[in-house]
Amino acid sequence: MSLRFDGRVAIVTGAGVGLGRSHALGLAARGAKVVVNDLGAATDGTGANSAAAEAVVAEIEAQGGEAMAHPASVTDPDAVQDMVDAAIARWGQVDILVNNAGILRDKTFAKMSLEDFRAVLDVHLMGSVITTKALWEHFRQRNYGRIVYTTSASGLYGNFGQSNYGAAKAAMVGLMNVLCQEGAKYGIKANILAPTAATRMTESLLPEQVLDLLKPETITPGLLVLVHEDAPNRMILGAGGGSFAETRIYETPGITLMGEDLTAEAVAERLDAIRDPKGQEIMPGAFAQTQKYAAAAARLLGIDLPRQGD
Repeated sequence: MSLRFDGRVAIVTGAGVGLGRSHALGLAARGAKVVVNDLGAATDGTGANSAAAEAVVAEIEAQGGEAMAHPASVTDPDAVQDMVDAAIARWGQVDILVNNAGILRDKTFAKMSLEDFRAVLDVHLMGSVITTKALWEHFRQRNYGRIVYTTSASGLYGNFGQSNYGAAKAAMVGLMNVLCQEGAKYGIKANILAPTAATRMTESLLPEQVLDLLKPETITPGLLVLVHEDAPNRMILGAGGGSFAETRIYETPGITLMGEDLTAEAVAERLDAIRDPKGQEIMPGAFAQTQKYAAAAARLLGIDLPRQGD
């Protein structure tokens, strides 16, 4: 099986360097027309320079592909809409959105300013929301869309000194969980990539011999699967150094307390039972959890609840 993107149009944000560049080149090599979006800012989000994006376009064109550069800041709704409109004007459609743009302003929470916290949230979270919103109706009308959000182990598991970045990256999970449900009947699929790569953002954090193993090119194959026509839906794909794994959020069976037993002391005493992973399951949606808790309470009271759909 060969994964191809002939006839597809992709927008990749933050595509001038690092992971975004690798994703743009990977899509173009397999037939996609690519909008190379990059503001050309430093890793902290300051400054602007279109040279990097234009260089990636030139690289794609030199290999026989089609691409265009656009310097829109993902935090600027008007600029993002202009980028979407320009892509549609040139190629008639957009099929794929890769939300990759990001910045870092690392400090411990005690030393971090609210401005630095908000700036990181604006780029990662609101930047992903703004680009998605600009394309959502287009995807709905065409009954097709592939969206990838970029999270991080910092958001999934935590990392000292990155409360702003971790919060923004964890938010990607909530956004994806809802949009993959709302978009399902319109042929829109949403997934998450959780990369570990050697980029401008990590080069000062890892030893050189490790950085050599974590090149962006080792991650892009996973991205291509997440935006393909036959992509999964609602997947968090971890990737780095040629390794790929799925992150899942499970809920344990837990316990149910009622009446005089429903106390803080009882919860504290039974934390081991609450945390017991045996029988844990993935919740397909928020209401599934509500149904689970309601059914457990009803069983203690001897009430038969109607099944969904009865």
